[in-house]
Amino acid sequence: FTGSAFGSAAIWQYESLKSRVQTYFEEARADWMDKMRPQKRGNFRKQVNSWWNSLTEGQRAVTGIIAANAFVFCLWRLPGMRRIMFTYFTSNPSSKALCSPMLLSTFSHFSLFHMAANMYVLWSFSSSIVSLLGCEQFIAVYLSAGVISTFVSYVAKMATGRFEPSLGA
Repeated sequence: FTGSAFGSAAIWQYESLKSRVQTYFEEARADWMDKMRPQKRGNFRKQVNSWWNSLTEGQRAVTGIIAANAFVFCLWRLPGMRRIMFTYFTSNPSSKALCSPMLLSTFSHFSLFHMAANMYVLWSFSSSIVSLLGCEQFIAVYLSAGVISTFVSYVAKMATGRFEPSLGA
């Protein structure tokens, strides 16, 4: 998984860089067209764009991770989703589904305090780590760390003989 994550991140990074270079040259040629384009309307949209543009690249990357964690947290609160959540969003070495929960349980938090604390820490160091690694490599590290820690949890559960499900990485 880790090799695939970093391989995908390298491809994503290349495509992102290629897109930025193409956009730069296209904008240089089309600057004169800006005066002819109609202006976008909507005050809310301008506020969201202003907020998004004020974020660092690291904070933008973590915003998606936080949104995914919050979405999964909300799914835990729906009674009709409990069976699916226990099957795919908890790690348990005695489960029929072994691989997908290794990744999906990374996004699971049962306690609001636990999720808020984890997301705060992630937000606080995101800018520095993304400036060091790049957005794509950071996401590969995040996902790989989740899968590896779940695997270590599987090994520890097998060694101790405790097969109860657990949440999180």
